Amino acid sequence: MSSSPTTGDQTTDRTGRFVRQPNGRVRPLSPHLQTWRWHVTMTASILFRVTIGAASFGALFALGWLAAVASGPETYAKVAACAGSPFGLFIGFGLTVVLFSFVLNGGRHLINDTGNGLTLKSANLLSNIAVWGPIPLAVLFWVVLFATGRVSL
Repeated sequence: MSSSPTTGDQTTDRTGRFVRQPNGRVRPLSPHLQTWRWHVTMTASILFRVTIGAASFGALFALGWLAAVASGPETYAKVAACAGSPFGLFIGFGLTVVLFSFVLNGGRHLINDTGNGLTLKSANLLSNIAVWGPIPLAVLFWVVLFATGRVSL
């Protein structure tokens, strides 16, 4: 990383790594991916934000389903057939992964908000659970659905 401009003037900085603050001081820019190595806690944080967006997408499906229920049996039958198709089941599986990711990441945040799980070892453990846990949980959930006959192809 380059050192601070010696004169304190931003014009002497040729690296582009410094910025003039509103108070007039020259400060380094925040480190970016060139400085920080990738870590599982970064992945968990980013996935939590992606999960929120995907859950919003899932909410649109729920609203569509409610609209179909309110529209009558013919419309509901069409939506149910679409949801039971392989593509619909794939979307359902994806939304199940999103649900489990949201729950596990939310649990991680809840634990962190209590002041626990902030050591490096526990933060890594909680992040790994939040990143990798949703997939086997969703697979197990769908295996149970197929095994009990609640869902079929």
